[in-house]
Amino acid sequence: MDTEKKDCSVGEYFVKRRVLDELRLDEVAQKGTWSTKPTLGERLKESLRCSVPRLKHILLSWIPVLSWLPHYSIRENFIGDLISGCSVGIMHLPQGMAYALLASLRPVFGLYTSLYPVLVYFIFGTSRHISIGTFAVISIMIGSVTERLAPDIDFPANSTNGTDLDARDAHRVEIACSLTVLTGIFQILLGVVRFGFVVTYLSEPLIRGYTTGSACHVCVSQLKYLFGVKPARFTGPLSLIYTLVDICRLLPETKVPELVVSLVALSVLIVVKEINDCYRQKLPMPIPIEIIAIIAATIIIYFADLTSKYNIDVVGEIPSGLKAPRAPDATLFTDVIGDAFAIAIVGYAINISLGKTFALKHGYKVDSNQELVALGLSNTVGGFFQCYSVTSSLSRSLVQESTGGKTQVAGLISSVIVLVTVLKIGSLFSNLPKAVLSTIVFVNLKGMFKQFLDVSLLWKTNKVDLMVWLVTFTSTILLNLDMGLAVSVGFSMLTVIFRTQLPRYSILGHVSGTDLYLDTDTYKEAKEIPGIKIFRSSTTIYYTNAEMYLEALQEKSGIEIGKLLMAKKKQERKLKRKEEKENNKAKKEAKKQRKAVRRLSKDTFSEMNERKVSAGLKEQSQGDVVALGLTETSTNGLSIGQVNEAYQHDTIMSDSDSETGYHGDNSINKVSQRGNEEKERAVRSGTHSIILDISTTSFVDTVSVKTLKNIFRDFGEIDLDVYLAGCQACVVEQLEAAGFFSESIPKSRLFVTVHDAVLHILKKLGDTDFVLDVSCSTQM
Repeated sequence: MDTEKKDCSVGEYFVKRRVLDELRLDEVAQKGTWSTKPTLGERLKESLRCSVPRLKHILLSWIPVLSWLPHYSIRENFIGDLISGCSVGIMHLPQGMAYALLASLRPVFGLYTSLYPVLVYFIFGTSRHISIGTFAVISIMIGSVTERLAPDIDFPANSTNGTDLDARDAHRVEIACSLTVLTGIFQILLGVVRFGFVVTYLSEPLIRGYTTGSACHVCVSQLKYLFGVKPARFTGPLSLIYTLVDICRLLPETKVPELVVSLVALSVLIVVKEINDCYRQKLPMPIPIEIIAIIAATIIIYFADLTSKYNIDVVGEIPSGLKAPRAPDATLFTDVIGDAFAIAIVGYAINISLGKTFALKHGYKVDSNQELVALGLSNTVGGFFQCYSVTSSLSRSLVQESTGGKTQVAGLISSVIVLVTVLKIGSLFSNLPKAVLSTIVFVNLKGMFKQFLDVSLLWKTNKVDLMVWLVTFTSTILLNLDMGLAVSVGFSMLTVIFRTQLPRYSILGHVSGTDLYLDTDTYKEAKEIPGIKIFRSSTTIYYTNAEMYLEALQEKSGIEIGKLLMAKKKQERKLKRKEEKENNKAKKEAKKQRKAVRRLSKDTFSEMNERKVSAGLKEQSQGDVVALGLTETSTNGLSIGQVNEAYQHDTIMSDSDSETGYHGDNSINKVSQRGNEEKERAVRSGTHSIILDISTTSFVDTVSVKTLKNIFRDFGEIDLDVYLAGCQACVVEQLEAAGFFSESIPKSRLFVTVHDAVLHILKKLGDTDFVLDVSCSTQM
């Protein structure tokens, strides 16, 4: 390639090179035909190869704690992790018990869930700052399954209108454990097959809309503890609405003592949490108001004997100690398989989004596939120890990070605090009012309800994302958590499809003094080059939008190829009929001429015989025949009805010229005229070339290849040249594999840039009037 360097001022550049089509590019850039990717056999051989470094790498990648714990700096990290772990551990206690109520389980199982999964994640997790454990959204998803499969009516007590609570709660624990183990199995399998990218299909607006809708479910589910009422249980679509209506119907039956306890606890929690938010930079650690509220409420209820006086609903007995592991009931897997997959995806989406947020802030990397495995193992192992599904909590993770936590040692310390509580002091909370736990849930939903502010932000920034948010939120509210998630994912996928099906099509114009070609509708200085239409789509051309691409090309260029081809065929048929009519007329004239010649030959022959008889002289007879243009040979070889071909041709053409004009020249003139008319119709605006800028196309399929072929063929039939520009190397390879290039579509029609294609066209036409000045550059 010829390049010329010049002394340029800052912000300017000068380039001088040859116009490059695909063939010249291969030659100049030395396109390689080799492959840097290992073959399947080589990859299989490498995967089966065993060595000490490879074994160490596999071990460290699957068990990350072995890579960072030996290098743990006690001096730099331990103090921060200790303070952080104690803070998070204190939060685990009230949240674990409160969220267990969301899962329709007894509070002690929330404490179990705050213990075992945290220890497992300490070993296998890659995030240093997230806090694994109970979470409101996952808890309410678990609760919807346990209540559906173990309703109160299935466990009647011996007394009339009663429920066997022990049997019901035991069965709900079995359901929750089976669901949790199956959820963990799904997550482990997805992690092993490197399917961590699946969460990318859950966009941020979808997750935020879903968690906001879930927060509404959580809120409604806790109203019964707040007012001390017992609404009926509803399932299926609109169950949230029915539950809310039923609670409103039961408001006259509100237990005033429980409402007072709830309002007092709620007020205290809100005030202290606001103080924590306002002075978090000055406070060494947030005020643990949740655990303080639990302790205070328990003491007041116990010593004032409010349980017996006002019948306040309390937690009840909390057994001390740990229970032995127990295998889940595999017969329940078929009943919860759909819910397990939904919980697996939602839990992982929340976990990885928080993990990547903190990793980006603190400059380390989170392995998405290993996070799937770690979360799956936490759920699977926890399910054997009567835990339910876990994920990371935003509130606890923020506390763990803001109080100085540096590693997952903070999680280990928090689990120790939970362990001590379960072993020694858990039974002291038996008089804890459920209303206080419900207020803790309410207060912790503040962050989720603040996501309603997304609506105004998305309205200003991206209305498609706003639609995803609103549809997700509405479907979650109306259709419940499982069906709402399915509908929202389906709608999100539809928006992606619609975006590729409805791209922006534009005609590009040249910006004077540059080699830039921009949308003429957006930039005033972008002017179309006379005779050249440059067309571009904003997205990949494939089977869903290939037809619209062709339609947009015709609309933008002003060339309706279908009508022009039909007009051309109609004109050809009309011309063919006219030529056939003229040929038939010429044949009739020729037939008349042949008859005239035969009559003339017959008369001439008779006259010659008469002269021969009368004169009797052979020489005179021959002379007379020669005088008439006949020889002895021709006379002997000429029978009645035969004519001289040369004489016939001249006579016919002469007569035809005199009567109908010269048909040969006339036909040529008509064909030429017809061709000019077609060309003028096709390019009535002066268009002679079309450049398709396909730089935005990342792949092609059989439909897009066929569409491009048809464009070359159809526009070529009306004398328009079509060129491709900006084609990526991978797309060129796909076009070659699909047999796109041929004699009619050579690689010389494919150019590196739009500018190369324009220069080629102008040089081909010898256009000296239009000059593309590229010696001037864009100012930086």
